[in-house]
Amino acid sequence: MHIIIVGCGRVGAELARILSADGHNVTVLDCQESAFKRLGDGFNGTTQLGNGIDTESLRLAGVERADAVAVVTNGDNTNLMSAQVIKKIFGVPRVIARVYDPQRAHLYQQGGLDIISGTTLVAALIRDRISETKFSSFLTEASDLGTLEADAPEKLLGQKIGRLNRPGELKVVALVREHKTLLPEDDTALAQGDRLIALVKLNSLKKAKKLLELK
Repeated sequence: MHIIIVGCGRVGAELARILSADGHNVTVLDCQESAFKRLGDGFNGTTQLGNGIDTESLRLAGVERADAVAVVTNGDNTNLMSAQVIKKIFGVPRVIARVYDPQRAHLYQQGGLDIISGTTLVAALIRDRISETKFSSFLTEASDLGTLEADAPEKLLGQKIGRLNRPGELKVVALVREHKTLLPEDDTALAQGDRLIALVKLNSLKKAKKLLELK
């Protein structure tokens, strides 16, 4: 994939190194030459001076052939404007923008942009470490949906997965069995040693924990 990263701060540089190491063709765009020093000697992608709002800078970075763009500067306004330019003018299929303000993130998500709020993600991770060791609620920026992991309770062994699902509340999406991850059918029966991975609405968390015998 040809991927452009707009912004070479700590997040942008780390993302560039990871994607480059995965074998992607990565171009990093930043308005300051000194920012590229964060990429280190091991980075084998390319760099381009410019900003994510200027169409000529984006063209020089290869936006017209890009498969994806990640906009991760340290300014919400810049990120949102850049994401809209890249999406609407150049039609890049996947454009992801980092936004610090969770309220703005939610607003622009409703407008069709793919937004990630680092503030929400970090807050959710810390909360989960404090209070819910087997629960993670950062799947959506609205923070109303999360994943729940649990060993299959003794009382549920032999029952079919479909009987555990609760429409609009809980959905078992994966099953770890003998070190292999399976995508279970509704008629898959639970066996000793199975570990369930489910999507759950936050307002149904207590019900889900009671069903799966979690404290």
